[in-house]
Amino acid sequence: MSMTVQQLSDRLEIDDLLVRYATGVDRKDWDLWETCFTADAVIDYTAFGGIRGGVQEVRAWLEKTMVMFPMSQHMILNREVEIDGETATSRAGFYNPMSLPLDDGDNRLLFFEGGYYCDRLRRTPEGWRIEERVEEFSYSTRLNPQLKPKRS
Repeated sequence: MSMTVQQLSDRLEIDDLLVRYATGVDRKDWDLWETCFTADAVIDYTAFGGIRGGVQEVRAWLEKTMVMFPMSQHMILNREVEIDGETATSRAGFYNPMSLPLDDGDNRLLFFEGGYYCDRLRRTPEGWRIEERVEEFSYSTRLNPQLKPKRS
């Protein structure tokens, strides 16, 4: 199946958007992270024990929560993208190694999480943005009961 230049451009822009999201989280650059979403976006991180809310609410939660993880590496994998004019859907796998300092301060607990970002996207004057993101749980190697994601 051949694609038009516009279809190729849209797919590249959406791919860049997904990478920008992961970069923003790992750098803890919340201004960059915020550029990934429409102002009215809904973000649902409940599958991994997080919150569901609007961009500002979730940003505030991330700013408080992510400081406890000195290392994270969010990788976006196996992207499925369907574009329909000015809107699109995406289901992209993620693999997230993260670390948490242990009580002695010298050692870190390394754990891995994997799942999918299920997104609805919209073309805006600034480019493609996520208007809804729902995390889908696949696995987590968190061993400590306080760290385990809440399952619904």
